Amino acid sequence: MSRNPISRVRAKGDAFSIGFTLGRATASGFRQRVLGTEEFQALYARWRGSEYLRALETAARAAYPHIVREIEGIAEGAGQDFETVFLWNCRGDLRLPEHVSSVTKAVAAAGCTTLLIPAEGDAPAIIAHNEDGAAGFLGGCMWVEVEPNEGLAWSSFMYPGMLPGHTFGLNEAGVVQTVNHISAQDYQPGVPRQVICRAILNAGSMDEAVEILKRTDRASGFHHNLGDAKTRRLASVEAPASGCAVREPVAPRAHANHLLFGEFDGLEQTITLSSRNRQDAADRMIAEGALARGAEAVLFDKATPIFCDNNWQDDTVQTLATSVFALFSDRVEWRVHATPTELDALSGTMRVV
Repeated sequence: MSRNPISRVRAKGDAFSIGFTLGRATASGFRQRVLGTEEFQALYARWRGSEYLRALETAARAAYPHIVREIEGIAEGAGQDFETVFLWNCRGDLRLPEHVSSVTKAVAAAGCTTLLIPAEGDAPAIIAHNEDGAAGFLGGCMWVEVEPNEGLAWSSFMYPGMLPGHTFGLNEAGVVQTVNHISAQDYQPGVPRQVICRAILNAGSMDEAVEILKRTDRASGFHHNLGDAKTRRLASVEAPASGCAVREPVAPRAHANHLLFGEFDGLEQTITLSSRNRQDAADRMIAEGALARGAEAVLFDKATPIFCDNNWQDDTVQTLATSVFALFSDRVEWRVHATPTELDALSGTMRVV
Protein backbone atom coordinates (compact mmCIF):
# COMPACT_ATOMS: atom_id res chain seq x y z
CA MET A 1 0.00 0.00 0.00
CA SER A 2 1.30 3.45 -0.94
CA ARG A 3 2.20 5.81 1.88
CA ASN A 4 1.37 8.68 -0.48
CA PRO A 5 -1.49 7.83 -2.83
CA ILE A 6 -2.11 10.49 -5.48
CA SER A 7 -5.52 10.14 -7.07
CA ARG A 8 -6.10 11.02 -10.72
CA VAL A 9 -9.21 13.07 -11.47
CA ARG A 10 -10.61 14.16 -14.82
CA ALA A 11 -12.90 17.16 -15.26
CA LYS A 12 -14.49 18.82 -18.25
CA GLY A 13 -17.10 21.41 -19.11
CA ASP A 14 -17.51 25.08 -18.24
CA ALA A 15 -15.61 26.76 -15.42
CA PHE A 16 -18.22 26.04 -12.75
CA SER A 17 -18.60 22.40 -13.79
CA ILE A 18 -14.84 21.89 -13.71
CA GLY A 19 -14.63 23.46 -10.27
CA PHE A 20 -17.56 21.39 -9.02
CA THR A 21 -15.89 18.14 -10.10
CA LEU A 22 -12.63 19.12 -8.41
CA GLY A 23 -14.39 20.33 -5.27
CA ARG A 24 -16.39 17.12 -4.96
CA ALA A 25 -13.21 15.07 -5.40
CA THR A 26 -11.47 16.97 -2.54
CA ALA A 27 -14.49 17.49 -0.27
CA SER A 28 -13.44 15.02 2.42
CA GLY A 29 -9.82 16.16 2.22
CA PHE A 30 -10.88 19.77 2.72
CA ARG A 31 -12.98 18.88 5.76
CA GLN A 32 -10.39 16.58 7.30
CA ARG A 33 -7.09 18.23 6.35
CA VAL A 34 -7.86 21.97 6.12
CA LEU A 35 -10.75 23.18 8.25
CA GLY A 36 -9.32 22.05 11.58
CA THR A 37 -5.78 23.33 11.09
CA GLU A 38 -4.46 26.19 13.19
CA GLU A 39 -3.53 28.07 10.02
CA PHE A 40 -7.02 27.96 8.55
CA GLN A 41 -8.71 28.74 11.85
CA ALA A 42 -6.44 31.74 12.44
CA LEU A 43 -6.99 33.11 8.94
CA TYR A 44 -10.73 32.51 9.20
CA ALA A 45 -11.00 34.35 12.53
CA ARG A 46 -8.87 37.29 11.36
CA TRP A 47 -9.96 37.81 7.76
CA ARG A 48 -13.44 36.39 7.12
CA GLY A 49 -15.85 39.23 6.40
CA SER A 50 -13.03 41.77 6.20
CA GLU A 51 -12.78 44.64 3.73
CA TYR A 52 -9.35 43.33 2.74
CA LEU A 53 -10.70 39.92 1.72
CA ARG A 54 -13.48 41.64 -0.21
CA ALA A 55 -10.87 43.72 -2.02
CA LEU A 56 -9.05 40.55 -3.07
CA GLU A 57 -12.31 39.08 -4.35
CA THR A 58 -13.17 42.25 -6.27
CA ALA A 59 -9.74 42.27 -7.92
CA ALA A 60 -9.98 38.57 -8.80
CA ARG A 61 -13.45 38.94 -10.32
CA ALA A 62 -12.37 41.95 -12.37
CA ALA A 63 -9.25 40.26 -13.74
CA TYR A 64 -10.27 36.60 -14.10
CA PRO A 65 -14.02 36.10 -13.61
CA HIS A 66 -13.92 32.60 -15.12
CA ILE A 67 -11.34 31.51 -12.54
CA VAL A 68 -13.47 32.87 -9.71
CA ARG A 69 -16.27 30.84 -11.26
CA GLU A 70 -14.07 27.76 -10.83
CA ILE A 71 -13.67 28.62 -7.14
CA GLU A 72 -17.45 28.91 -6.87
CA GLY A 73 -17.68 25.42 -8.37
CA ILE A 74 -15.04 24.06 -5.98
CA ALA A 75 -17.01 25.46 -3.04
CA GLU A 76 -20.28 23.95 -4.26
CA GLY A 77 -18.67 20.59 -4.94
CA ALA A 78 -16.96 20.57 -1.55
CA GLY A 79 -20.17 21.51 0.25
CA GLN A 80 -18.75 24.78 1.56
CA ASP A 81 -19.75 28.42 1.25
CA PHE A 82 -17.83 30.49 -1.28
CA GLU A 83 -16.12 32.80 1.23
CA THR A 84 -14.63 29.86 3.15
CA VAL A 85 -13.05 28.40 0.02
CA PHE A 86 -12.02 31.77 -1.39
CA LEU A 87 -10.31 32.63 1.89
CA TRP A 88 -8.38 29.33 1.73
CA ASN A 89 -7.28 30.24 -1.78
CA CYS A 90 -5.97 33.55 -0.42
CA ARG A 91 -3.89 31.95 2.35
CA GLY A 92 -0.64 33.31 0.89
CA ASP A 93 -2.05 36.82 0.46
CA LEU A 94 -3.16 37.23 4.08
CA ARG A 95 -0.86 37.80 7.04
CA LEU A 96 -1.11 35.26 9.83
CA PRO A 97 -1.97 36.72 13.24
CA GLU A 98 1.00 37.03 15.60
CA HIS A 99 -0.45 34.60 18.14
CA VAL A 100 -0.23 31.49 15.94
CA SER A 101 2.35 28.89 16.88
CA SER A 102 5.88 28.82 15.53
CA VAL A 103 5.11 25.45 13.90
CA THR A 104 2.20 26.92 11.94
CA LYS A 105 4.30 29.90 10.89
CA ALA A 106 7.08 27.55 9.76
CA VAL A 107 4.68 25.44 7.70
CA ALA A 108 3.16 28.57 6.14
CA ALA A 109 6.66 29.74 5.18
CA ALA A 110 7.73 26.37 3.79
CA GLY A 111 8.36 25.96 0.12
CA CYS A 112 9.70 23.77 -2.62
CA THR A 113 12.82 23.10 -4.67
CA THR A 114 13.01 23.27 -8.47
CA LEU A 115 15.67 22.42 -11.05
CA LEU A 116 15.83 24.03 -14.49
CA ILE A 117 17.99 22.14 -16.99
CA PRO A 118 18.28 23.83 -20.42
CA ALA A 119 18.12 21.78 -23.61
CA GLU A 120 21.37 20.68 -25.23
CA GLY A 121 21.41 19.46 -28.81
CA ASP A 122 18.44 17.18 -29.40
CA ALA A 123 17.90 16.57 -25.69
CA PRO A 124 14.78 18.03 -24.10
CA ALA A 125 14.72 20.88 -21.63
CA ILE A 126 13.90 19.64 -18.13
CA ILE A 127 11.95 21.15 -15.26
CA ALA A 128 11.99 19.04 -12.09
CA HIS A 129 10.30 19.95 -8.83
CA ASN A 130 9.79 18.84 -5.24
CA GLU A 131 6.37 19.93 -3.99
CA ASP A 132 6.70 20.51 -0.25
CA GLY A 133 3.77 21.22 2.03
CA ALA A 134 2.26 20.48 5.41
CA ALA A 135 2.63 16.82 6.33
CA GLY A 136 -1.14 16.63 6.80
CA PHE A 137 -1.57 16.83 3.01
CA LEU A 138 0.44 13.65 2.35
CA GLY A 139 -1.89 11.28 0.55
CA GLY A 140 -4.58 13.94 0.25
CA CYS A 141 -3.60 15.60 -3.03
CA MET A 142 -4.65 14.86 -6.62
CA TRP A 143 -3.44 15.04 -10.19
CA VAL A 144 -6.20 16.69 -12.22
CA GLU A 145 -6.65 16.53 -15.99
CA VAL A 146 -9.01 19.18 -17.32
CA GLU A 147 -10.72 19.68 -20.69
CA PRO A 148 -12.59 23.01 -20.68
CA ASN A 149 -15.33 23.78 -23.16
CA GLU A 150 -13.23 26.74 -24.27
CA GLY A 151 -9.49 27.14 -24.22
CA LEU A 152 -6.56 24.81 -23.65
CA ALA A 153 -6.60 21.47 -21.90
CA TRP A 154 -4.37 21.43 -18.83
CA SER A 155 -3.22 19.23 -15.95
CA SER A 156 -1.95 20.06 -12.46
CA PHE A 157 -1.25 18.78 -8.97
CA MET A 158 -3.97 20.00 -6.59
CA TYR A 159 -4.35 20.49 -2.84
CA PRO A 160 -7.79 19.96 -1.22
CA GLY A 161 -10.10 22.88 -1.91
CA MET A 162 -7.46 24.94 -3.69
CA LEU A 163 -7.25 26.10 -7.28
CA PRO A 164 -4.80 23.98 -9.29
CA GLY A 165 -1.74 25.73 -10.68
CA HIS A 166 0.33 26.84 -7.70
CA THR A 167 2.17 23.50 -7.51
CA PHE A 168 3.24 21.95 -10.84
CA GLY A 169 1.36 21.53 -14.09
CA LEU A 170 1.23 21.98 -17.86
CA ASN A 171 -1.10 22.71 -20.74
CA GLU A 172 -1.48 21.57 -24.33
CA ALA A 173 0.25 24.69 -25.65
CA GLY A 174 3.40 23.19 -24.13
CA VAL A 175 3.59 25.65 -21.23
CA VAL A 176 4.95 24.05 -18.04
CA GLN A 177 4.85 25.75 -14.64
CA THR A 178 6.22 24.81 -11.22
CA VAL A 179 5.92 27.18 -8.29
CA ASN A 180 7.99 27.90 -5.18
CA HIS A 181 6.62 29.79 -2.19
CA ILE A 182 8.34 33.03 -1.21
CA SER A 183 7.71 35.07 1.93
CA ALA A 184 8.14 38.59 0.62
CA GLN A 185 6.52 41.18 2.88
CA ASP A 186 5.03 43.39 0.15
CA TYR A 187 1.37 42.41 0.42
CA GLN A 188 -1.18 44.66 -1.25
CA PRO A 189 -4.87 44.45 -2.18
CA GLY A 190 -5.00 42.83 -5.60
CA VAL A 191 -5.38 39.60 -7.54
CA PRO A 192 -4.60 36.61 -5.28
CA ARG A 193 -1.48 34.68 -6.22
CA GLN A 194 -3.42 31.39 -6.52
CA VAL A 195 -5.56 33.00 -9.22
CA ILE A 196 -2.45 34.22 -11.04
CA CYS A 197 -0.99 30.70 -11.04
CA ARG A 198 -4.21 29.25 -12.39
CA ALA A 199 -4.27 31.93 -15.13
CA ILE A 200 -0.85 30.80 -16.34
CA LEU A 201 -2.29 27.36 -17.14
CA ASN A 202 -4.38 29.17 -19.77
CA ALA A 203 -1.35 30.85 -21.37
CA GLY A 204 -0.56 30.01 -24.98
CA SER A 205 3.18 30.56 -24.61
CA MET A 206 5.86 31.27 -22.02
CA ASP A 207 5.94 34.91 -23.12
CA GLU A 208 2.22 35.18 -22.44
CA ALA A 209 2.75 33.63 -19.01
CA VAL A 210 5.47 36.16 -18.20
CA GLU A 211 3.13 39.00 -19.14
CA ILE A 212 0.64 37.70 -16.57
CA LEU A 213 3.39 37.83 -13.94
CA LYS A 214 4.20 41.42 -14.87
CA ARG A 215 0.75 42.60 -13.75
CA THR A 216 1.11 45.35 -11.17
CA ASP A 217 -2.15 44.47 -9.40
CA ARG A 218 -1.02 41.18 -7.83
CA ALA A 219 -1.76 40.77 -4.11
CA SER A 220 1.44 38.85 -3.32
CA GLY A 221 3.76 36.56 -5.22
CA PHE A 222 5.63 33.35 -5.90
CA HIS A 223 8.73 32.21 -7.68
CA HIS A 224 7.62 30.66 -10.99
CA ASN A 225 9.59 28.21 -13.13
CA LEU A 226 8.30 28.28 -16.69
CA GLY A 227 8.96 26.24 -19.77
CA ASP A 228 7.83 26.43 -23.41
CA ALA A 229 7.98 23.11 -25.23
CA LYS A 230 7.70 24.62 -28.71
CA THR A 231 10.91 26.60 -28.24
CA ARG A 232 12.41 24.51 -25.40
CA ARG A 233 13.02 27.78 -23.53
CA LEU A 234 13.01 27.92 -19.74
CA ALA A 235 12.59 30.85 -17.38
CA SER A 236 13.05 31.46 -13.68
CA VAL A 237 10.70 34.27 -12.62
CA GLU A 238 10.72 35.92 -9.22
CA ALA A 239 7.42 37.77 -8.91
CA PRO A 240 6.61 39.30 -5.53
CA ALA A 241 3.74 41.78 -5.56
CA SER A 242 6.06 44.74 -6.11
CA GLY A 243 7.94 43.51 -9.17
CA CYS A 244 8.90 40.81 -11.64
CA ALA A 245 12.40 39.65 -12.61
CA VAL A 246 13.03 37.05 -15.33
CA ARG A 247 16.10 34.92 -15.99
CA GLU A 248 16.42 32.43 -18.86
CA PRO A 249 19.10 29.97 -17.72
CA VAL A 250 21.89 28.87 -20.05
CA ALA A 251 23.13 26.23 -17.59
CA PRO A 252 21.38 24.06 -14.99
CA ARG A 253 20.24 25.98 -11.95
CA ALA A 254 18.22 25.40 -8.80
CA HIS A 255 15.78 27.57 -6.87
CA ALA A 256 14.42 26.98 -3.38
CA ASN A 257 11.79 29.17 -1.78
CA HIS A 258 13.32 32.59 -1.29
CA LEU A 259 14.21 35.51 -3.56
CA LEU A 260 17.69 35.35 -5.09
CA PHE A 261 17.78 38.05 -7.75
CA GLY A 262 19.48 41.39 -7.16
CA GLU A 263 16.39 43.35 -8.16
CA PHE A 264 14.87 42.45 -4.79
CA ASP A 265 17.86 42.91 -2.50
CA GLY A 266 16.03 45.62 -0.59
CA LEU A 267 12.73 43.77 -0.23
CA GLU A 268 11.98 42.32 3.20
CA GLN A 269 11.46 38.56 3.11
CA THR A 270 11.50 35.57 5.44
CA ILE A 271 14.14 32.97 4.59
CA THR A 272 13.89 29.72 6.52
CA LEU A 273 16.98 27.72 7.41
CA SER A 274 15.63 24.84 5.33
CA SER A 275 15.26 27.00 2.23
CA ARG A 276 18.78 28.38 2.58
CA ASN A 277 20.21 24.89 3.13
CA ARG A 278 18.32 23.39 0.17
CA GLN A 279 19.50 26.17 -2.12
CA ASP A 280 23.12 25.76 -1.07
CA ALA A 281 23.01 21.97 -1.34
CA ALA A 282 21.35 21.94 -4.76
CA ASP A 283 23.86 24.48 -6.12
CA ARG A 284 26.74 22.37 -4.78
CA MET A 285 25.35 19.11 -6.16
CA ILE A 286 24.84 20.65 -9.60
CA ALA A 287 28.41 21.97 -9.59
CA GLU A 288 29.65 18.49 -8.65
CA GLY A 289 27.87 16.89 -11.62
CA ALA A 290 25.03 15.13 -9.81
CA LEU A 291 22.61 15.80 -12.69
CA ALA A 292 24.46 13.21 -14.77
CA ARG A 293 22.42 10.73 -12.72
CA GLY A 294 19.18 12.60 -13.40
CA ALA A 295 17.26 15.34 -11.63
CA GLU A 296 16.20 12.87 -8.95
CA ALA A 297 19.81 12.60 -7.77
CA VAL A 298 19.40 16.13 -6.40
CA LEU A 299 15.71 16.19 -5.50
CA PHE A 300 15.86 12.89 -3.60
CA ASP A 301 18.77 14.05 -1.41
CA LYS A 302 18.05 13.26 2.26
CA ALA A 303 21.31 14.52 3.74
CA THR A 304 20.44 18.22 3.64
CA PRO A 305 17.60 17.25 3.17
CA ILE A 306 16.24 18.51 -0.15
CA PHE A 307 13.67 15.72 -0.05
CA CYS A 308 11.70 16.24 3.18
CA ASP A 309 10.30 13.10 4.75
CA ASN A 310 9.04 14.55 8.04
CA ASN A 311 12.21 13.64 9.91
CA TRP A 312 13.55 17.19 9.56
CA GLN A 313 12.15 19.61 12.09
CA ASP A 314 13.09 23.02 10.71
CA ASP A 315 10.06 23.58 8.50
CA THR A 316 8.03 20.55 9.69
CA VAL A 317 6.97 19.83 6.13
CA GLN A 318 6.76 16.86 3.82
CA THR A 319 7.65 16.43 0.16
CA LEU A 320 4.21 15.60 -1.24
CA ALA A 321 5.38 14.67 -4.75
CA THR A 322 8.33 15.01 -7.12
CA SER A 323 7.63 15.88 -10.75
CA VAL A 324 9.85 15.78 -13.82
CA PHE A 325 8.84 17.42 -17.13
CA ALA A 326 10.79 16.77 -20.34
CA LEU A 327 10.04 19.45 -22.94
CA PHE A 328 10.33 18.38 -26.57
CA SER A 329 9.25 20.63 -29.44
CA ASP A 330 6.08 18.62 -30.09
CA ARG A 331 5.27 17.21 -26.66
CA VAL A 332 5.87 17.22 -22.93
CA GLU A 333 6.63 13.92 -21.26
CA TRP A 334 5.88 14.05 -17.54
CA ARG A 335 6.16 11.80 -14.54
CA VAL A 336 5.26 12.15 -10.88
CA HIS A 337 7.03 10.23 -8.11
CA ALA A 338 5.02 9.69 -4.93
CA THR A 339 8.20 8.95 -2.93
CA PRO A 340 11.78 7.88 -3.79
CA THR A 341 10.58 4.27 -3.48
CA GLU A 342 7.35 4.85 -5.42
CA LEU A 343 8.66 6.08 -8.77
CA ASP A 344 6.42 7.03 -11.69
CA ALA A 345 3.24 6.81 -9.63
CA LEU A 346 1.73 8.82 -12.49
CA SER A 347 3.09 9.57 -15.94
CA GLY A 348 1.98 10.66 -19.37
CA THR A 349 2.60 12.63 -22.52
CA MET A 350 0.85 15.83 -23.54
CA ARG A 351 1.03 16.61 -27.23
CA VAL A 352 1.53 20.26 -28.10
CA VAL A 353 -1.13 21.88 -30.28
